[in-house]
Amino acid sequence: MYHRFVAGKVRAAFAQISAGNWQAMIDAMAPEFTYRFYGEHALSGERHTKAALALWWQRNFRLMPDPHFEVRDIVVAGPPWRTRVATLVEVSATVAGEIPYRDVFMQMMKMSWGRITDIRTLEDTVVLQRALDSSAQRGAAEALADPITDEHAAT
Repeated sequence: MYHRFVAGKVRAAFAQISAGNWQAMIDAMAPEFTYRFYGEHALSGERHTKAALALWWQRNFRLMPDPHFEVRDIVVAGPPWRTRVATLVEVSATVAGEIPYRDVFMQMMKMSWGRITDIRTLEDTVVLQRALDSSAQRGAAEALADPITDEHAAT
């Protein structure tokens, strides 16, 4: 029953983000957390503060203002104090106002008592980099910016 509840919350969180409400995801983070998006591009990097995570989501929505996340699979394991959640998600959006973007990513989450303590995201970085490059060619210099880190949020 608990695992079904967690899977439902994860699906609901992706639906909220698709509707433009990424703050709900930030609110679900534990006071101490790690959010790691693998790769070497403008959306990659590691964050440990809610302020940095908010800046990261803002950049995401500037680069891809209409994302839609379709959860294809969720696996939940463990007790409430040490829950593991693995997801397979398809994402679609429009880049630079005209280019259709479709990709897939996998996330591994750790939770403790309903709060997210760790997220590791691995997206097809070749597909993502092509979209970011196309966005930059159409004037979005931020698509080639350095990753957002905790230091960005502190300044």
